[in-house]
Amino acid sequence: MGKKILKFEYLLLFAVFTIATCGLVYELVAGTLASYLLGDSVKQFSFIIGVYLFSMGIGSYFSKFLTKNLLNTFVEIEILVGLIGGLSSVILFLLFESINSFQFILYFLVFVTGCLVGLEIPLLMNILKDKVEFKDLVSNVFTFDYIGALLASILFPLVLVPKLGIMGTSLFFGMINVSIAIALCYLLKNELKKVHLVRSKAILSFVILLAVFIFSDKILSFSEGKLYGENIVYTNTTPYQRIVLTHNKSDYRLYLNNNLQFSSTDEYRYHEALVHPALSMAKSVSNVLVLGGGDGLAVREILKYKEVQKVTLVDLDEGMTKMFKTNTILCGFNANSLNNPKVAVFNKDAYIWAKNCQEKFDVVIIDFPDPSNYSLGKLYSLNFYATIQKLLNQDAVVVIQTTSPYFAPKSFWCINKTVMQVFPQIDAYHAYVPSFGEWGFTIAINGFGTTFNTVNRKVDALRFYNYQFDKFNYFSQDMISKDIEINRLDNQILVRYFDEEWGKLQ
Repeated sequence: MGKKILKFEYLLLFAVFTIATCGLVYELVAGTLASYLLGDSVKQFSFIIGVYLFSMGIGSYFSKFLTKNLLNTFVEIEILVGLIGGLSSVILFLLFESINSFQFILYFLVFVTGCLVGLEIPLLMNILKDKVEFKDLVSNVFTFDYIGALLASILFPLVLVPKLGIMGTSLFFGMINVSIAIALCYLLKNELKKVHLVRSKAILSFVILLAVFIFSDKILSFSEGKLYGENIVYTNTTPYQRIVLTHNKSDYRLYLNNNLQFSSTDEYRYHEALVHPALSMAKSVSNVLVLGGGDGLAVREILKYKEVQKVTLVDLDEGMTKMFKTNTILCGFNANSLNNPKVAVFNKDAYIWAKNCQEKFDVVIIDFPDPSNYSLGKLYSLNFYATIQKLLNQDAVVVIQTTSPYFAPKSFWCINKTVMQVFPQIDAYHAYVPSFGEWGFTIAINGFGTTFNTVNRKVDALRFYNYQFDKFNYFSQDMISKDIEINRLDNQILVRYFDEEWGKLQ
Protein backbone atom coordinates (compact mmCIF):
# COMPACT_ATOMS: atom_id res chain seq x y z
CA MET A 1 0.00 0.00 0.00
CA GLY A 2 2.86 2.38 0.90
CA LYS A 3 4.54 1.94 -2.48
CA LYS A 4 1.22 2.51 -4.24
CA ILE A 5 0.72 5.79 -2.37
CA LEU A 6 4.29 6.82 -3.15
CA LYS A 7 3.76 6.13 -6.84
CA PHE A 8 0.47 8.06 -6.74
CA GLU A 9 2.14 11.03 -5.01
CA TYR A 10 5.05 11.30 -7.39
CA LEU A 11 2.88 10.97 -10.47
CA LEU A 12 0.91 13.99 -9.33
CA LEU A 13 4.06 15.87 -8.30
CA PHE A 14 5.46 15.33 -11.76
CA ALA A 15 2.23 16.74 -13.15
CA VAL A 16 2.73 19.81 -10.92
CA PHE A 17 6.27 20.10 -12.27
CA THR A 18 5.02 20.16 -15.86
CA ILE A 19 2.24 22.64 -15.10
CA ALA A 20 4.74 24.98 -13.40
CA THR A 21 7.21 24.65 -16.26
CA CYS A 22 4.62 25.09 -18.98
CA GLY A 23 2.78 27.85 -17.12
CA LEU A 24 5.93 29.96 -16.92
CA VAL A 25 6.68 29.25 -20.58
CA TYR A 26 3.22 30.54 -21.53
CA GLU A 27 3.86 33.67 -19.45
CA LEU A 28 7.21 34.22 -21.16
CA VAL A 29 5.60 33.68 -24.56
CA ALA A 30 2.92 36.26 -23.73
CA GLY A 31 5.50 38.76 -22.48
CA THR A 32 7.69 38.28 -25.54
CA LEU A 33 4.75 38.63 -27.90
CA ALA A 34 3.52 41.72 -26.06
CA SER A 35 6.89 43.45 -26.42
CA TYR A 36 7.25 42.15 -29.99
CA LEU A 37 3.83 43.28 -31.20
CA LEU A 38 3.17 46.25 -28.93
CA GLY A 39 6.68 47.51 -28.20
CA ASP A 40 7.60 49.02 -24.79
CA SER A 41 9.06 45.73 -23.55
CA VAL A 42 9.76 46.89 -19.99
CA LYS A 43 6.14 47.86 -19.30
CA GLN A 44 4.64 44.90 -21.15
CA PHE A 45 6.74 42.29 -19.34
CA SER A 46 6.05 43.98 -16.02
CA PHE A 47 2.30 43.95 -16.63
CA ILE A 48 2.34 40.34 -17.84
CA ILE A 49 4.19 39.17 -14.73
CA GLY A 50 1.88 41.15 -12.45
CA VAL A 51 -1.31 39.83 -14.07
CA TYR A 52 0.01 36.26 -14.10
CA LEU A 53 0.96 36.27 -10.40
CA PHE A 54 -2.30 37.99 -9.44
CA SER A 55 -4.35 35.45 -11.38
CA MET A 56 -2.47 32.57 -9.72
CA GLY A 57 -3.62 34.02 -6.40
CA ILE A 58 -7.20 34.19 -7.68
CA GLY A 59 -6.97 30.56 -8.80
CA SER A 60 -5.62 29.51 -5.41
CA TYR A 61 -8.48 31.33 -3.65
CA PHE A 62 -11.21 29.69 -5.71
CA SER A 63 -9.69 26.24 -5.28
CA LYS A 64 -11.40 26.03 -1.87
CA PHE A 65 -14.76 25.83 -3.63
CA LEU A 66 -13.71 22.68 -5.49
CA THR A 67 -14.60 19.81 -3.17
CA LYS A 68 -15.71 16.96 -5.42
CA ASN A 69 -13.87 14.76 -7.91
CA LEU A 70 -10.59 16.50 -7.12
CA LEU A 71 -8.41 14.10 -9.09
CA ASN A 72 -10.57 14.44 -12.19
CA THR A 73 -10.49 18.22 -11.80
CA PHE A 74 -6.70 18.15 -11.48
CA VAL A 75 -6.29 16.18 -14.71
CA GLU A 76 -8.75 18.40 -16.55
CA ILE A 77 -6.83 21.48 -15.42
CA GLU A 78 -3.72 19.90 -16.91
CA ILE A 79 -5.62 19.55 -20.21
CA LEU A 80 -6.96 23.13 -20.08
CA VAL A 81 -3.57 24.64 -19.27
CA GLY A 82 -2.08 22.82 -22.24
CA LEU A 83 -4.88 23.72 -24.63
CA ILE A 84 -5.28 27.40 -23.69
CA GLY A 85 -1.59 28.08 -23.10
CA GLY A 86 -0.52 26.15 -26.18
CA LEU A 87 -2.93 27.97 -28.49
CA SER A 88 -2.40 31.40 -26.91
CA SER A 89 0.43 32.49 -29.22
CA VAL A 90 -1.55 31.39 -32.30
CA ILE A 91 -4.59 33.36 -31.16
CA LEU A 92 -2.51 36.46 -30.42
CA PHE A 93 -0.68 36.38 -33.74
CA LEU A 94 -3.90 35.93 -35.71
CA LEU A 95 -5.88 38.61 -33.85
CA PHE A 96 -3.26 41.34 -33.59
CA GLU A 97 -4.23 43.09 -36.84
CA SER A 98 -7.92 42.14 -36.69
CA ILE A 99 -9.34 43.59 -33.49
CA ASN A 100 -9.01 46.81 -31.50
CA SER A 101 -9.18 45.04 -28.14
CA PHE A 102 -5.97 43.05 -28.66
CA GLN A 103 -4.55 43.94 -25.25
CA PHE A 104 -7.74 42.74 -23.57
CA ILE A 105 -7.38 39.35 -25.31
CA LEU A 106 -3.69 39.21 -24.36
CA TYR A 107 -4.26 39.84 -20.67
CA PHE A 108 -7.40 37.69 -20.59
CA LEU A 109 -5.40 34.69 -21.83
CA VAL A 110 -2.65 35.41 -19.28
CA PHE A 111 -5.28 35.72 -16.55
CA VAL A 112 -7.04 32.46 -17.42
CA THR A 113 -3.77 30.55 -17.67
CA GLY A 114 -2.61 31.98 -14.35
CA CYS A 115 -5.88 31.04 -12.64
CA LEU A 116 -5.61 27.46 -13.86
CA VAL A 117 -1.96 27.19 -12.75
CA GLY A 118 -2.92 28.72 -9.39
CA LEU A 119 -5.48 25.96 -8.82
CA GLU A 120 -2.96 23.13 -9.12
CA ILE A 121 -1.07 23.31 -5.80
CA PRO A 122 -4.13 23.63 -3.50
CA LEU A 123 -5.87 20.86 -5.42
CA LEU A 124 -2.88 18.56 -5.18
CA MET A 125 -2.51 19.21 -1.44
CA ASN A 126 -6.19 18.41 -0.90
CA ILE A 127 -5.86 15.21 -2.93
CA LEU A 128 -2.82 14.02 -0.95
CA LYS A 129 -3.54 15.45 2.51
CA ASP A 130 -4.73 12.12 3.90
CA LYS A 131 -2.06 10.05 2.18
CA VAL A 132 1.18 11.95 2.82
CA GLU A 133 2.55 13.62 5.95
CA PHE A 134 1.88 17.35 5.76
CA LYS A 135 5.48 18.59 6.10
CA ASP A 136 6.66 16.21 3.37
CA LEU A 137 3.73 17.14 1.16
CA VAL A 138 4.40 20.89 1.35
CA SER A 139 8.13 20.44 0.84
CA ASN A 140 7.74 18.18 -2.18
CA VAL A 141 5.00 20.21 -3.86
CA PHE A 142 6.87 23.50 -3.73
CA THR A 143 10.17 21.87 -4.65
CA PHE A 144 8.70 20.42 -7.84
CA ASP A 145 6.86 23.66 -8.59
CA TYR A 146 9.92 25.92 -8.29
CA ILE A 147 12.25 23.53 -10.11
CA GLY A 148 9.78 23.55 -13.00
CA ALA A 149 9.79 27.35 -13.06
CA LEU A 150 13.60 27.43 -13.05
CA LEU A 151 13.81 24.96 -15.91
CA ALA A 152 11.40 27.02 -18.01
CA SER A 153 13.26 30.28 -17.42
CA ILE A 154 16.56 28.70 -18.52
CA LEU A 155 15.28 26.78 -21.52
CA PHE A 156 13.09 29.54 -22.95
CA PRO A 157 15.79 31.97 -24.20
CA LEU A 158 18.60 29.46 -24.75
CA VAL A 159 16.86 26.56 -26.48
CA LEU A 160 13.14 26.94 -27.06
CA VAL A 161 12.80 30.24 -28.93
CA PRO A 162 15.89 29.72 -31.15
CA LYS A 163 14.81 26.19 -32.09
CA LEU A 164 11.02 26.34 -32.13
CA GLY A 165 10.13 30.03 -32.31
CA ILE A 166 7.51 31.73 -30.14
CA MET A 167 4.50 29.96 -31.65
CA GLY A 168 6.17 26.55 -31.81
CA THR A 169 7.31 26.83 -28.19
CA SER A 170 3.83 27.44 -26.78
CA LEU A 171 2.31 24.65 -28.91
CA PHE A 172 5.08 22.21 -27.97
CA PHE A 173 4.57 22.82 -24.26
CA GLY A 174 0.83 22.59 -24.71
CA MET A 175 1.36 19.09 -26.07
CA ILE A 176 3.58 18.27 -23.08
CA ASN A 177 0.82 19.36 -20.69
CA VAL A 178 -1.79 17.30 -22.46
CA SER A 179 0.54 14.30 -22.78
CA ILE A 180 0.90 14.24 -19.00
CA ALA A 181 -2.88 14.32 -18.68
CA ILE A 182 -3.15 11.35 -21.08
CA ALA A 183 -0.50 9.47 -19.07
CA LEU A 184 -2.37 10.13 -15.82
CA CYS A 185 -5.55 8.79 -17.41
CA TYR A 186 -3.83 5.46 -18.04
CA LEU A 187 -1.71 5.25 -14.89
CA LEU A 188 -4.47 6.35 -12.52
CA LYS A 189 -7.42 4.79 -14.34
CA ASN A 190 -8.64 3.10 -11.18
CA GLU A 191 -8.70 6.35 -9.20
CA LEU A 192 -10.32 8.52 -11.90
CA LYS A 193 -14.08 8.70 -12.49
CA LYS A 194 -15.39 8.53 -16.05
CA VAL A 195 -11.84 7.91 -17.14
CA HIS A 196 -12.85 7.25 -20.76
CA LEU A 197 -14.43 10.68 -21.08
CA VAL A 198 -11.43 12.45 -19.52
CA ARG A 199 -9.03 10.49 -21.70
CA SER A 200 -11.04 11.37 -24.82
CA LYS A 201 -10.84 15.07 -23.92
CA ALA A 202 -7.08 14.79 -23.48
CA ILE A 203 -6.50 12.93 -26.74
CA LEU A 204 -8.69 15.37 -28.70
CA SER A 205 -6.79 18.31 -27.21
CA PHE A 206 -3.48 16.72 -28.13
CA VAL A 207 -4.64 16.13 -31.72
CA ILE A 208 -5.72 19.79 -32.02
CA LEU A 209 -2.37 21.05 -30.71
CA LEU A 210 -0.41 18.64 -32.91
CA ALA A 211 -2.34 19.70 -36.02
CA VAL A 212 -1.75 23.39 -35.30
CA PHE A 213 1.93 22.67 -34.56
CA ILE A 214 2.34 20.94 -37.94
CA PHE A 215 0.89 23.96 -39.72
CA SER A 216 2.42 26.59 -37.40
CA ASP A 217 4.87 27.88 -40.02
CA LYS A 218 2.01 28.52 -42.46
CA ILE A 219 -0.05 30.17 -39.72
CA LEU A 220 2.90 32.37 -38.76
CA SER A 221 3.51 33.34 -42.39
CA PHE A 222 -0.17 34.21 -42.79
CA SER A 223 -0.26 36.33 -39.62
CA GLU A 224 3.00 38.12 -40.44
CA GLY A 225 1.74 38.77 -43.96
CA LYS A 226 -1.27 40.55 -42.42
CA LEU A 227 0.99 42.35 -39.94
CA TYR A 228 3.48 43.76 -42.44
CA GLY A 229 1.21 44.04 -45.46
CA GLU A 230 4.15 43.12 -47.70
CA ASN A 231 5.58 39.98 -49.28
CA ILE A 232 7.75 38.20 -46.72
CA VAL A 233 10.87 36.79 -48.38
CA TYR A 234 12.89 35.72 -45.32
CA THR A 235 12.29 35.04 -41.64
CA ASN A 236 14.54 33.86 -38.85
CA THR A 237 14.22 33.63 -35.08
CA THR A 238 17.45 34.04 -33.12
CA PRO A 239 17.94 33.91 -29.34
CA TYR A 240 17.62 37.70 -29.34
CA GLN A 241 15.05 38.72 -31.93
CA ARG A 242 12.65 37.84 -34.74
CA ILE A 243 14.10 38.87 -38.11
CA VAL A 244 11.73 39.48 -41.03
CA LEU A 245 12.69 40.68 -44.51
CA THR A 246 9.88 41.93 -46.74
CA HIS A 247 9.73 42.93 -50.40
CA ASN A 248 7.32 45.34 -52.06
CA LYS A 249 8.09 46.40 -55.64
CA SER A 250 11.67 47.72 -55.50
CA ASP A 251 11.75 48.15 -51.73
CA TYR A 252 13.14 45.63 -49.25
CA ARG A 253 12.50 46.24 -45.54
CA LEU A 254 14.11 44.58 -42.56
CA TYR A 255 12.14 44.29 -39.32
CA LEU A 256 13.58 43.25 -35.97
CA ASN A 257 10.90 42.29 -33.45
CA ASN A 258 8.33 44.12 -35.56
CA ASN A 259 10.41 47.33 -35.58
CA LEU A 260 11.61 48.65 -38.93
CA GLN A 261 15.40 48.46 -39.10
CA PHE A 262 15.90 49.82 -42.59
CA SER A 263 14.26 50.32 -45.97
CA SER A 264 16.47 49.68 -48.99
CA THR A 265 15.12 52.78 -50.73
CA ASP A 266 16.49 55.29 -48.22
CA GLU A 267 18.84 53.50 -45.81
CA TYR A 268 21.77 55.20 -47.61
CA ARG A 269 20.66 58.52 -46.06
CA TYR A 270 20.88 57.12 -42.55
CA HIS A 271 24.17 55.30 -43.04
CA GLU A 272 25.92 58.12 -44.91
CA ALA A 273 24.89 60.52 -42.13
CA LEU A 274 26.04 58.05 -39.48
CA VAL A 275 29.47 57.27 -40.94
CA HIS A 276 30.85 60.02 -43.16
CA PRO A 277 30.96 62.99 -40.77
CA ALA A 278 33.16 61.01 -38.38
CA LEU A 279 35.33 59.41 -41.09
CA SER A 280 35.91 62.74 -42.83
CA MET A 281 36.93 64.77 -39.77
CA ALA A 282 39.01 62.15 -37.89
CA LYS A 283 42.81 62.62 -38.03
CA SER A 284 43.26 58.94 -38.85
CA VAL A 285 40.85 56.20 -39.95
CA SER A 286 43.16 53.22 -40.10
CA ASN A 287 41.43 51.33 -37.27
CA VAL A 288 37.65 51.63 -36.97
CA LEU A 289 35.28 50.06 -34.44
CA VAL A 290 31.57 49.48 -35.12
CA LEU A 291 29.31 48.57 -32.18
CA GLY A 292 25.97 47.17 -33.31
CA GLY A 293 25.33 47.52 -37.02
CA GLY A 294 25.18 43.78 -37.63
CA ASP A 295 23.61 44.42 -41.05
CA GLY A 296 27.01 45.56 -42.37
CA LEU A 297 25.56 48.71 -43.94
CA ALA A 298 27.69 51.07 -41.84
CA VAL A 299 30.72 48.89 -42.61
CA ARG A 300 29.93 49.27 -46.32
CA GLU A 301 30.27 53.04 -45.97
CA ILE A 302 33.47 52.78 -43.90
CA LEU A 303 35.18 50.60 -46.51
CA LYS A 304 34.75 53.34 -49.10
CA TYR A 305 37.80 55.00 -47.52
CA LYS A 306 41.02 53.43 -48.80
CA GLU A 307 42.91 54.56 -45.69
CA VAL A 308 40.86 52.16 -43.55
CA GLN A 309 43.05 49.15 -42.76
CA LYS A 310 40.91 47.34 -40.20
CA VAL A 311 37.25 47.33 -39.15
CA THR A 312 36.11 45.56 -35.98
CA LEU A 313 32.38 44.92 -35.72
CA VAL A 314 30.82 43.83 -32.42
CA ASP A 315 27.19 42.69 -32.60
CA LEU A 316 25.49 40.45 -30.06
CA ASP A 317 23.37 38.45 -32.49
CA GLU A 318 25.28 35.86 -34.51
CA GLY A 319 22.09 35.07 -36.42
CA MET A 320 21.99 38.65 -37.67
CA THR A 321 25.61 38.89 -38.83
CA LYS A 322 25.53 35.40 -40.35
CA MET A 323 22.43 36.31 -42.34
CA PHE A 324 24.12 39.44 -43.71
CA LYS A 325 27.18 37.41 -44.61
CA THR A 326 25.37 34.68 -46.50
CA ASN A 327 22.01 35.90 -47.83
CA THR A 328 22.44 36.94 -51.47
CA ILE A 329 19.91 39.78 -51.31
CA LEU A 330 21.32 41.19 -48.07
CA CYS A 331 24.93 40.88 -49.22
CA GLY A 332 23.89 42.99 -52.19
CA PHE A 333 22.72 45.74 -49.84
CA ASN A 334 25.93 45.84 -47.79
CA ALA A 335 28.25 45.23 -50.79
CA ASN A 336 29.40 41.98 -49.13
CA SER A 337 31.13 44.12 -46.51
CA LEU A 338 31.07 41.56 -43.70
CA ASN A 339 33.08 39.13 -45.85
CA ASN A 340 35.77 41.72 -46.58
CA PRO A 341 39.22 40.62 -45.31
CA LYS A 342 39.61 43.94 -43.49
CA VAL A 343 36.56 43.19 -41.34
CA ALA A 344 36.59 41.15 -38.10
CA VAL A 345 33.19 40.26 -36.62
CA PHE A 346 32.70 39.43 -32.94
CA ASN A 347 29.34 38.24 -31.64
CA LYS A 348 29.64 39.50 -28.10
CA ASP A 349 27.81 41.72 -25.65
CA ALA A 350 29.32 45.12 -26.51
CA TYR A 351 29.22 46.24 -22.88
CA ILE A 352 31.41 43.35 -21.73
CA TRP A 353 33.54 43.31 -24.88
CA ALA A 354 34.45 46.99 -24.50
CA LYS A 355 35.50 46.53 -20.87
CA ASN A 356 37.90 43.73 -21.85
CA CYS A 357 39.25 45.29 -25.04
CA GLN A 358 42.89 46.45 -25.02
CA GLU A 359 42.96 47.86 -28.55
CA LYS A 360 42.87 51.55 -29.51
CA PHE A 361 40.70 52.95 -32.30
CA ASP A 362 40.65 56.05 -34.49
CA VAL A 363 36.89 56.09 -35.09
CA VAL A 364 34.01 54.42 -33.25
CA ILE A 365 30.59 54.08 -34.88
CA ILE A 366 27.87 53.17 -32.35
CA ASP A 367 24.75 51.89 -34.09
CA PHE A 368 22.74 50.16 -31.38
CA PRO A 369 18.96 49.69 -31.46
CA ASP A 370 16.98 52.36 -29.66
CA PRO A 371 17.03 52.20 -25.83
CA SER A 372 13.65 50.50 -25.44
CA ASN A 373 14.68 48.36 -22.45
CA TYR A 374 17.26 48.30 -19.66
CA SER A 375 19.63 45.88 -21.39
CA LEU A 376 19.91 48.38 -24.25
CA GLY A 377 19.78 51.40 -21.95
CA LYS A 378 23.08 50.39 -20.34
CA LEU A 379 24.73 50.84 -23.76
CA TYR A 380 23.75 54.52 -23.64
CA SER A 381 24.92 55.08 -20.08
CA LEU A 382 27.61 57.34 -18.68
CA ASN A 383 29.56 54.29 -17.56
CA PHE A 384 29.59 52.81 -21.06
CA TYR A 385 30.76 56.02 -22.72
CA ALA A 386 33.57 56.30 -20.15
CA THR A 387 34.61 52.76 -21.14
CA ILE A 388 34.56 53.71 -24.84
CA GLN A 389 36.71 56.76 -24.16
CA LYS A 390 39.48 54.48 -22.88
CA LEU A 391 39.54 52.67 -26.24
CA LEU A 392 40.26 55.83 -28.24
CA ASN A 393 43.42 57.29 -29.69
CA GLN A 394 44.05 60.98 -29.25
CA ASP A 395 41.61 63.03 -31.41
CA ALA A 396 39.59 59.91 -32.26
CA VAL A 397 35.98 60.52 -33.25
CA VAL A 398 32.88 58.78 -31.87
CA VAL A 399 29.41 58.95 -33.41
CA ILE A 400 26.23 57.52 -31.90
CA GLN A 401 22.76 57.07 -33.36
CA THR A 402 20.53 58.81 -30.87
CA THR A 403 16.92 58.24 -32.00
CA SER A 404 14.65 60.96 -33.40
CA PRO A 405 15.01 64.51 -32.05
CA TYR A 406 11.53 65.27 -33.41
CA PHE A 407 9.56 62.32 -32.01
CA ALA A 408 11.71 61.78 -28.89
CA PRO A 409 13.56 65.01 -28.00
CA LYS A 410 14.01 64.09 -24.33
CA SER A 411 15.66 60.80 -25.29
CA PHE A 412 17.82 62.48 -27.92
CA TRP A 413 19.15 65.22 -25.65
CA CYS A 414 19.54 62.82 -22.72
CA ILE A 415 22.04 60.80 -24.76
CA ASN A 416 23.73 63.99 -25.92
CA LYS A 417 24.05 65.32 -22.37
CA THR A 418 25.39 61.96 -21.13
CA VAL A 419 28.10 61.88 -23.82
CA MET A 420 28.98 65.48 -22.95
CA GLN A 421 30.16 64.36 -19.50
CA VAL A 422 32.93 62.24 -21.03
CA PHE A 423 34.34 63.90 -24.16
CA PRO A 424 35.98 67.35 -24.55
CA GLN A 425 34.20 68.20 -27.81
CA ILE A 426 30.63 67.19 -28.58
CA ASP A 427 27.96 68.17 -31.09
CA ALA A 428 24.62 66.91 -32.37
CA TYR A 429 23.15 66.69 -35.84
CA HIS A 430 20.23 65.14 -37.68
CA ALA A 431 19.16 63.97 -41.13
CA TYR A 432 15.82 63.32 -42.77
CA VAL A 433 15.22 59.64 -43.62
CA PRO A 434 11.78 59.20 -45.24
CA SER A 435 11.10 55.80 -43.61
CA PHE A 436 11.81 57.18 -40.13
CA GLY A 437 11.46 60.96 -40.30
CA GLU A 438 14.08 63.20 -38.71
CA TRP A 439 16.79 61.04 -37.19
CA GLY A 440 19.51 62.21 -34.85
CA PHE A 441 23.15 61.57 -34.03
CA THR A 442 25.63 62.65 -31.39
CA ILE A 443 29.28 63.10 -32.36
CA ALA A 444 32.28 63.58 -30.08
CA ILE A 445 36.03 64.18 -30.47
CA ASN A 446 38.55 62.83 -27.98
CA GLY A 447 40.79 65.88 -28.00
CA PHE A 448 41.19 69.26 -29.66
CA GLY A 449 43.38 68.37 -32.65
CA THR A 450 40.45 68.49 -35.08
CA THR A 451 37.04 70.14 -35.29
CA PHE A 452 33.58 69.20 -36.46
CA ASN A 453 33.96 71.30 -39.61
CA THR A 454 37.34 69.83 -40.54
CA VAL A 455 37.34 67.66 -43.68
CA ASN A 456 40.50 65.55 -43.80
CA ARG A 457 39.26 63.18 -46.51
CA LYS A 458 36.35 62.58 -48.87
CA VAL A 459 35.01 59.80 -51.06
CA ASP A 460 33.16 60.29 -54.30
CA ALA A 461 29.68 59.19 -55.29
CA LEU A 462 27.87 59.81 -52.00
CA ARG A 463 24.17 60.23 -52.64
CA PHE A 464 23.25 62.29 -49.58
CA TYR A 465 26.01 63.59 -47.28
CA ASN A 466 27.87 66.56 -48.77
CA TYR A 467 30.64 67.04 -46.16
CA GLN A 468 29.12 70.32 -45.01
CA PHE A 469 28.56 69.39 -41.38
CA ASP A 470 27.12 72.77 -40.39
CA LYS A 471 24.15 72.07 -42.69
CA PHE A 472 23.11 69.17 -40.45
CA ASN A 473 23.50 70.52 -36.90
CA TYR A 474 20.76 73.13 -36.79
CA PHE A 475 17.77 72.18 -34.62
CA SER A 476 14.43 73.94 -34.77
CA GLN A 477 12.57 74.73 -31.57
CA ASP A 478 10.29 71.68 -31.86
CA MET A 479 13.34 69.40 -31.60
CA ILE A 480 14.74 70.97 -28.42
CA SER A 481 14.21 69.68 -24.90
CA LYS A 482 15.67 71.07 -21.67
CA ASP A 483 15.96 69.97 -18.04
CA ILE A 484 17.16 66.52 -19.03
CA GLU A 485 18.91 64.12 -16.67
CA ILE A 486 22.08 62.16 -17.42
CA ASN A 487 21.55 58.46 -18.15
CA ARG A 488 23.36 56.43 -15.49
CA LEU A 489 23.30 52.72 -14.80
CA ASP A 490 21.52 53.25 -11.51
CA ASN A 491 18.70 55.41 -12.87
CA GLN A 492 18.20 54.33 -16.53
CA ILE A 493 16.27 57.55 -17.03
CA LEU A 494 16.73 57.24 -20.79
CA VAL A 495 14.55 54.13 -20.97
CA ARG A 496 11.77 56.00 -19.17
CA TYR A 497 12.09 58.97 -21.52
CA PHE A 498 12.02 56.63 -24.51
CA ASP A 499 8.97 54.70 -23.30
CA GLU A 500 7.13 57.93 -22.52
CA GLU A 501 7.83 59.59 -25.89
CA TRP A 502 7.51 56.70 -28.31
CA GLY A 503 4.60 55.23 -26.35
CA LYS A 504 2.49 58.24 -27.33
CA LEU A 505 2.87 57.31 -31.01
CA GLN A 506 1.65 53.70 -30.72
